[in-house]
Amino acid sequence: MDYKSGVLMQRYEVGRLLGQGTFAKVYYARNITSGQSVAIKMIDKEKVLRVGLMDQIKREISVMGMVRHPNIVYLYEVMATKTKVYFIMEHAKGGELFDKLTKGRLKEEVAQKYFRQLVSAVDFCHSRGVYHRDLKPENLLLDDAENLKVTDFGLSALADCKRQDGLLHTTCGTPAYVAPEIISRKGYDGAKADIWSCGVILYVLLAGFLPFHDSNLMEMYRKIGKAEYKCPSWVPKDAKRLIGKILDPNPDTRITMAKIKESSWFRKDLTPKPESDSKKVSDGDPGPSRSNTANEESRQELIKPAELNAFDIISLSCGFDLSGLFEDCSHKKEARFTSRESASTIISRLMETAKSLRLKVRRMDKGLLNFEGTLEGKKGVLSIDAEIFEVNPTLYLVEMRKANGDTEEYQKVLEEDIKPALKDIIWAWQGEQHPKQQQQPLFEQQSLQNQQQSLQ
Repeated sequence: MDYKSGVLMQRYEVGRLLGQGTFAKVYYARNITSGQSVAIKMIDKEKVLRVGLMDQIKREISVMGMVRHPNIVYLYEVMATKTKVYFIMEHAKGGELFDKLTKGRLKEEVAQKYFRQLVSAVDFCHSRGVYHRDLKPENLLLDDAENLKVTDFGLSALADCKRQDGLLHTTCGTPAYVAPEIISRKGYDGAKADIWSCGVILYVLLAGFLPFHDSNLMEMYRKIGKAEYKCPSWVPKDAKRLIGKILDPNPDTRITMAKIKESSWFRKDLTPKPESDSKKVSDGDPGPSRSNTANEESRQELIKPAELNAFDIISLSCGFDLSGLFEDCSHKKEARFTSRESASTIISRLMETAKSLRLKVRRMDKGLLNFEGTLEGKKGVLSIDAEIFEVNPTLYLVEMRKANGDTEEYQKVLEEDIKPALKDIIWAWQGEQHPKQQQQPLFEQQSLQNQQQSLQ
């Protein structure tokens, strides 16, 4: 590459760095003739040869030439010089799916869309005798139309890599997403191992955190081997059933791709339905009051939040917070507080606060509100979700999280505007002691340990 002109082989104008790994860097580039945007993966030959991975690079080229699918990153061509190998690939403008997950769990219909596209792509690979073996959100990209694209086939295997027993034997993958049979080192079916990884990804999309996690790697492997995990209450029941069939530690009884496609959650129509006029909320206006008893009961049902069990409390609380797996903990994108006011009072105060800050308000679901700004910030329009959970009939937990926009702007609005405006209905913010509280607050670890014991 001519670094002075930023032009590769007189064909591609190379721009900003998109990402890098141990042996390669990925740059944004533009085809000088057609103007088409591409991503160029530049691999250092010397480094690859030094560690004996040139065969792996050749296999990746071969695999990407075989798997042409709408949900797999397209390889246009491969070029090489004495020192570098260049993969000219489709540019996925939406970045990594991983980045979306740093903002928390996805809406069910969005999670379903990405999971369907993942299954379609992986099933296609299997039909061509290709096993990815490193499926995880970091290797799933999004294009400008928010469609999923599987990438990074560097650890993939072909059917001809199997031994005489018909199984693969190379231990590879990312620990949190790897199938139990890979850990056991007894040989594994590449397709069934990929299916397990798809199940972990589905869990993360719907729950917002990993099903298997422990600071001790061997303990995490033990949990994986026994499929020891719990689904939070907000994961739909039919999705929980599907996850359970995918995360079956026995590969012989684990659900197949064909059965996944036939499952009720996979086939369920989650296309958003247009809101009726009676449920719409605009600019913080809760709408006309209703005195009729039946209407009042209906209104109360609409605002009734989801109930939390002990596992949910633990998974949402700071002592057991897994968000560090996805983001820099110094820039938290969510905050939680408890309140002893009623759900309707909490919602009313949240809406009043949003209106005072000139934020648009939308009621998304039971106990879920969205606040959206009107001005474009550094990273788009600021959007904040507020979700209310019932801990018990006299105590509610409210989670506020950034849905879009700049994190610093979100934190400033939260600290300088929202917290002071809600101070009279707040019992305690996460990690803060209430001045009137005689015992440790809900979020202190000792209380959580008691909650954890009640699950055993």
